This record gives sequence, C-alpha cells and structure tokens, in this order.
Amino acid sequence: MGTIVIYAIIAMTIAGAVLALILYVVAQKFKIIEDPRIDQVVEKLPGANCGGCGFAGCRNLAEEIVKAGNLENKACPVGGDPVMKQIAGIMGIEAGESEPMIAVVRCNGGSCNTKKKVQYDGVMDCVSANQNFAGESGCAFGCLGCGTCVSACKFDALRINPETSLAEVNQDKCVGCGACVKVCPRKVIELRKKGLKDKRVFVSCVNKEKGANAKKNCDVACIGCGKCEKTCPFGAITIENNLSYIDYNKCKMCRKCVEVCPTGAIHAVNFPEKKIVVEQPQQENNSQNENKENLLKQE
Repeated sequence: MGTIVIYAIIAMTIAGAVLALILYVVAQKFKIIEDPRIDQVVEKLPGANCGGCGFAGCRNLAEEIVKAGNLENKACPVGGDPVMKQIAGIMGIEAGESEPMIAVVRCNGGSCNTKKKVQYDGVMDCVSANQNFAGESGCAFGCLGCGTCVSACKFDALRINPETSLAEVNQDKCVGCGACVKVCPRKVIELRKKGLKDKRVFVSCVNKEKGANAKKNCDVACIGCGKCEKTCPFGAITIENNLSYIDYNKCKMCRKCVEVCPTGAIHAVNFPEKKIVVEQPQQENNSQNENKENLLKQE
C-alpha cells in the first residue's frame, strides 16, 4: 500500500514537471514583448484619461501611437503641442502644429432672454430632461441647464450660471477634451478654435425652427434671415435648416456679421469695444477753422 502511494506521488511530480515545462515553452514562444516606448509616451501624457483624443485613455493612445509609428489623427488635447512634441521626440518623428480648441456653448436663451412657460421638477440630468419635455421656455433646441456637462468635465471648466440657467465655459480651464460635447443631448456645446488672443465669433443658437417660431420662444434666436451670409466677405457663413453657422476655418473675425444680425444671435468674444467717433456739425467745424485763422492773423 505504501509503495502505491509513493509511485503515485512520483508520477504526479513527473507529470507536473512535464506540464510546467510545456507551459514555459508555450509562454516563451507566444509571449508579447511590449515596446518600451509605450511607457515612455505614457509618462509624457497628462494621465487625465478624458477620452478627448478619441481613444479609451492615455495608455491606449500611447499604444496606438507606437503601433502606427506616426501622430496622424492622434493628439492629446490636454497636453497640446508641447506634449506632442515631446512624444514626437521619443518616436523620432516631427510633430505638426495644431490650433488649440475650446468648448463653446451655442445658446444664449436662458432665463434672461426667454419667458418660463413650465417648471421642470424632475431628475437634474439633461438626457432625462430632454426625453421628457422641450424645455422651460418651450425651445426644444436650447440648453436645458441641468448640468450634465458640468459633471462630465474633469477640469472644472464648466458651471451653470444661477442667473441665466445656462452652461458657461471657463476659457482659462477648458482644455478642449470634448467630454461636454459628447454628453450634451442637444448638441448645444461645440468645439471651436480658441482663436488668436482668445477671440472668437460664432452663432450662439442651434434652433432650426423657422424665424417666427424661433422668436416666440427666445428673443435672441437665429431667425435664418441670411443678412450675415450676404454680409460676410469671406464666405464663412452658411444658412441651413433656418440656422446660420460660421465656419471658423474661413472666418477672419471682421465682425460685420455681428453688426447686421437683427436678433444679436452672433457673438464676438474677447474683442475690445469699438470706439464711437462723434462727428461734429459742419457749422461748428467752420467756426473752429475761423478761430484758428484769426489767431494766426493776430500772431
């Protein structure tokens, strides 16, 4: 009986050793050697894992960069050009220049420019609110003000203004990751070029109703009149579905469209106020000239 037990132990030991050897050989043959550059790239990335690059996270972006061997369609909006240049150095390639982007809330309705028609008393979530009603002002396109975008932002760059009930972007904190854009059920938030000296011109409205219906719910809605499109000398403005849109790649920020917009739907951000030149009446100018001539004669 004891001999059988000993044989069994020996057999199991040999079988275990053989299986372990087989597993080792298989593991060595099929093992994946990770490129050390992946960890180097990950170290340069900010680690926000915001998904603004279009990938699952910073490590996934690093893996795709190393796998592709280039930076085409692969960029970190949080780190921007400085980080991408460091990554390009690791990869031994050149990094192209890219313009920083910023989130823009294309709605200026809120409690300041609309009249409340109903009172929302549901879950404070924009997706849920959008499924249940048009909005407190009756506009089925505008900002709902429930703050879903605020919750999605990892950089504390968004807030709901308590006076207007509209989402607002802090341009000093926004990194253009696009998380707020993805969660907004009405596509009110858009990523646009930050612009030279943070200057931007855009239509602060996404209402696609005809002008009369849009104005019923909001005093500053775009009515699709086409004045801005006709005025723009650069072909940057188009009217589609009763709504004006400014292409930031074509816009030269001359602000002529802002001046002709009858409802004030077009916003110019971070521009200095234009100086108003008051022309003096012709008679007053003539009298001033006569006084100057008299003084010269006296001298």
